[in-house]
Formats: sequence, C-alpha cells, structure tokens
Amino acid sequence: MLITDKNIDKGKAFDWGRASADYAKYRDIYPKEFYDKIVVRGLCTVGQKVLDIGTGTGVLPRNLYGYGADWTAADISKEQIVQAKILSDGKNIDYIVSATEDLRFLDGTFDVITACQCFWYFKHEKTAPNFYRMLKNGGRILVLYMAWLPFEDKIAGESEKLVLKYSPNWSGARETIHPIQIPEIYSEYFELVHHEEFPLKVHFTRETWNGRLKACRGIGASLSKEEIAEWECEHKKLLEKIAPEEFDVLHYAAIAELKKK
Repeated sequence: MLITDKNIDKGKAFDWGRASADYAKYRDIYPKEFYDKIVVRGLCTVGQKVLDIGTGTGVLPRNLYGYGADWTAADISKEQIVQAKILSDGKNIDYIVSATEDLRFLDGTFDVITACQCFWYFKHEKTAPNFYRMLKNGGRILVLYMAWLPFEDKIAGESEKLVLKYSPNWSGARETIHPIQIPEIYSEYFELVHHEEFPLKVHFTRETWNGRLKACRGIGASLSKEEIAEWECEHKKLLEKIAPEEFDVLHYAAIAELKKK
C-alpha cells in the first residue's frame, strides 16, 4: 500500500510491501537486552492480552511469544502480514491487515498495546482515544524504537550518507540518543510512567548490514528497482573498503511506557 505523509520524507511516497522480503530476512535484529527491558517492566507476559500495532513482519510478538502473552498483531501492509505469518509458523499469533486508525476491538480488550518503530506514522488524534478505549483499566501503551548512531559509528555514518545520496529527503537519518516524543494529545488519556534510552551494539556481516539498509524506508520501500540495484552495488563496494566481514554497529534503543488514566 502506497503511503504519502508530508511529515515523513517530505511527502515522498513509500510502500513497506515492496521491502517485505528483505524486511523479513534482515530486520529481526533486536538484541536480547532490548526484550529484557520490556519483560522486566512486567509487560507482554503470561496472563496479558497484547495488541502489537504496525507489526511489520511480526518481530515483536514472535520474539516475545515465549513469555506467554496472548498476542494480536496488525499492519496496514498485507505483504508484511504474509511474511509475519510465515515466520510465525507454529505460534498462535492472530495477525490482521488493518490501518491502526481502523482497529475496532471491544472496550477494555487489551492489557498492553505495543508500537515498535512505527509510532510516528499514526494519526494520533484518532489513535489516542481509540487506544484508551481498547485498553483495560490501568492498561499500558509501550512505544519502542531502535536506530543506529551515524555520528558515533563510522560504518553507520558512511552507509547513511549513501542512503541520503539516493534518498536525500529521508527523515530517518541523523539520529542521536533522545527520548521518544509523545504527542500532547496522549496526555489527555495517559500518563508517562517510564522512559529509558540506552546504547546497544548490534552484530552484522557485510551481507546482513547491506540487507538492513536495503530494507529501510529510504531505499527498499521508496526507490525504483533500478535505483535500489544501483544503490546496492555502490553500498557493497563501500563496505568492502570500510568494514571487516563481521562487525558491530552502535545503536541506541528507547522505550516510553504510558499508563491509562
């Protein structure tokens, strides 16, 4: 599904479905520490019903499935959901194709709503009251994010420059460590009870790092096949010059936990 938002990439259209195969193969990269930060908060565990919005290929419910929560997961892209179902074979996760704004579960259905790498895509004037309605009393929204740090990691920085060469308006660039920004409308329905930002090292090979970059919005979800091929050729040559066969890339992760008022 083609998406255009003036606040994202200066309105350049993108479609996550075009990147689904690479997304499924290369973007399941969160280290154990990332998931531990969730579970230690007592979230997404046994006895809880959890809704993962903007689930993509189901990375969050798949990796937290063993902690015993009952998962439902939604994404606007049918191609992403196809990949999620394939990767979740044997797991009882209910996947649905839906825009977040269109979700209509009964009042008080969920203990937790999770949003990983997707919160800024939503129309918050619609989602904030709807999340409030669908959550049980005292329910939580857990917003999650992870990004490489281009100013602190050479490989990340050089790779990002190449993404910007092909996609100069990509707004996912130039990250630094900072708290997740929660739109003001959520304060009408929720209180921020916890936030945390912390560095992480994520291990890659040249192949998997190339795949990770290819699966980003600025490349795989928005460029033509010809442009992607040209970028990939140039990126592989760059990695031969600046990166060993295996390496770590410095990232940071951020968490924001909101409690229903």
